[in-house]
Amino acid sequence: MTPVKLFKVVEGKTVEMGSSSPGNQGKFGFIFYPEYEGLYVIGTGNDKSQNDNYKFYFKGGERLSFSILDSSYVLTGKLNSKENTVLTQWHDLVFPLELKAINFMKVQSTFVDFFPQLEEISAKTKNFLTGKATGNARFDKNMKQLMAWDMASFATNFLNTPRSAHPSVEEWSSYYDTLRAADFAQSTTPVYSYPWGDRTLSGLISVNMRKDKVPYGKGVAGMKGMLSFLPNDTLKGDVILNQVSGIKSYNDYKDMIDVYGKYVITSSQKKRNMDILAPLALLKPGDAAFQFSYPDKDGKTITMDNLKGKVVLVDVWATWCGPCKAEIPHLKKLEEEMKGTDVSIVSISVDEAKDKDKWLKMIKDDQLGGTQLFASGWGDLAKYYKITGIPRFMVFDRQGKIVTVDSPRPSNPELKTLLEKTLAK
Repeated sequence: MTPVKLFKVVEGKTVEMGSSSPGNQGKFGFIFYPEYEGLYVIGTGNDKSQNDNYKFYFKGGERLSFSILDSSYVLTGKLNSKENTVLTQWHDLVFPLELKAINFMKVQSTFVDFFPQLEEISAKTKNFLTGKATGNARFDKNMKQLMAWDMASFATNFLNTPRSAHPSVEEWSSYYDTLRAADFAQSTTPVYSYPWGDRTLSGLISVNMRKDKVPYGKGVAGMKGMLSFLPNDTLKGDVILNQVSGIKSYNDYKDMIDVYGKYVITSSQKKRNMDILAPLALLKPGDAAFQFSYPDKDGKTITMDNLKGKVVLVDVWATWCGPCKAEIPHLKKLEEEMKGTDVSIVSISVDEAKDKDKWLKMIKDDQLGGTQLFASGWGDLAKYYKITGIPRFMVFDRQGKIVTVDSPRPSNPELKTLLEKTLAK
């Protein structure tokens, strides 16, 4: 039988937490401690789609008993929470829309039958919450928001999925006049707490662009039109990353990020950005260097841009690395030989944060020269340059462009020759 999966919601997307294989009688179960109070998803679908997945509310300590049907579910037993009872009543009301908009492969529908039903059910939603207070103030407050997101999800998904007939914008139901991405995207919270918030927001932007006759386009120009509908900078960053995740060329990626990279703000966005960037970076001579930003031994932040105008030798090392320490006398000798030239030697430690004091002590005890930076582990630098072993030495020209990301070590005279050759250019 098809496994039943449990999903949590992370930044407007579903992430699988566990899976249960139904037994001979079709029974399945989960016991878990909710990571947060709010919506979770259970169903036989996957993490990319709403199909065959259903929303439930957990805060901890409650029970849920239900049966999964072909395209829906029903609560069973008498121990279900008030929150999940109200959620199910809501599900039952809007199920005809969900069936046609989400499960469109099972139920053939066109705008001719969908739009009247959308208007009819939209009217009924206005009084849905009357008499349905659960006593959970947080849930009761957020239920109205959830209803709006569900309706927007059904309305936009219907327009953006294959149909035998597609309406012109002029034929759209009047309900679409009420859907503005800006109303849904004032902050990240409503987007990030809805299981399909990321996808629904993209659908809203698409509807708004068509409604307002904003032309679609590729690259920087096309992105400008999309972002014009979003008031929140963090959400702009999400849209940008969604777009660049499909780019196959480093130059196309760089064109987009050079203009809109300022919206890649949060730590999770920066990690996702690096996951997109690293496979695209060819790391050939003349390519741009990774724009690192790390503290030195005095706590001052040093960036790659700070070093422009110098030929830069980067040494990636760690205090626990024997081969790294074996190169230190040779590095000191090289530093002495290059004194008075425009060569800057930068040593970047990939020691973990817990070993920072050990790093500082070694700098002092061994009188390490050059610029000493602390990367706090194997992070973006290692991922970008595909570093799996240390020491690693890299050379960059005065413009901050790659000369080589795997140079000879200081113990090899060829490194000095390479630095002198780069200086001469």
